[in-house]
Amino acid sequence: MQDLGFWILNDIIWNKTNPMPNFRGRRFTNAHETLIWAGKSEKSKYTFNYEAMKTLNDDKQMRSDWSLSLCTGGERLKDDDGNKTHPTQKPESLLHRVILSSTKPGDVILDPFFGTGTTGAVAKKLGRNFIGLERDTTYAEAANARIAQIAMNQDMDIVSTPAKREEPRIPFGNLIEQGLLEPGTVLTDPSGQFSARVKIDGSLIASNQRGNFKGSIHKVGAALQGAPSCNGWTFWHFKHKGSMVPIDILRQQVRADMAVNQ
Repeated sequence: MQDLGFWILNDIIWNKTNPMPNFRGRRFTNAHETLIWAGKSEKSKYTFNYEAMKTLNDDKQMRSDWSLSLCTGGERLKDDDGNKTHPTQKPESLLHRVILSSTKPGDVILDPFFGTGTTGAVAKKLGRNFIGLERDTTYAEAANARIAQIAMNQDMDIVSTPAKREEPRIPFGNLIEQGLLEPGTVLTDPSGQFSARVKIDGSLIASNQRGNFKGSIHKVGAALQGAPSCNGWTFWHFKHKGSMVPIDILRQQVRADMAVNQ
C-alpha cells in the first residue's frame, strides 16, 4: 500500500475475546485480525473523531488494540436450518467503532465486500449513508432484509460528535462583554491555592511569591504555577449557586446561544 502512495495512519489489532479454537491443535488459535487505516496520500484530509473515541473509552485516549468479541447470539444471521448465513459475519461493535471514529453524520461509506451488511446496518444507526457491493446473491438478500428493518437515525443531537477544535473560538473577553462575568470577579483554581481578578479587558491580574502577573487566563494560570502552559478554561473557577465551577461552562453557554441564533 505504501508503494502505491497510501499513507498509513494506523494499523489496528482487533483482539477477539472469544476466538474460535484450533481443534486440531497444530497451530496457534487465530485470535486477532489487523485493520489498516490509511489515506490516499500523506496530504489527504481525513476525519478522526478523537473526543468521541475518548468518551467511548471512559475518557481515556483510545489505543490501537481493540478487544471485542466475535459476532454471536441474536446478531448472528442464520438460515431456516439454523446454519450461519455468512462464515465471517463481523460484529456490529467493530463497525460501530470504525464508523464512529472516521466519519461524520451524512457521509457516504463504501464497502466493496458487503457480505451480510454489517457496515450498512451500523451506518444507518449512526446517521451515515452507505454503498455496498456484494456478488453473492444469498449474502446480498440477507443484507437487504437486515437493513430494511433499521430506521435511519437522523437526530443530530444523538449522532453528531463535533470535535472541540471545530467549535467556534470564544475569547474570554466575550464573557465580560456579555455580562456573564463582572469585572473584579475573583477566580480561583479548583483547590483554592491560586486566585486572580478579572479586568474589564478580559485579562487577569494576580500575585504570589513568584511575582505580579497580568495577562490572559492561560498566561496567568501558567505563571502562578510556574508551568510552561495552562488551559485557563478548565483551570479557573468561579462561584455559581454556591459551588465552584470552571469558567468553561460560560464558554459553552455562549456557543449554545450562537447555535440557537444561527
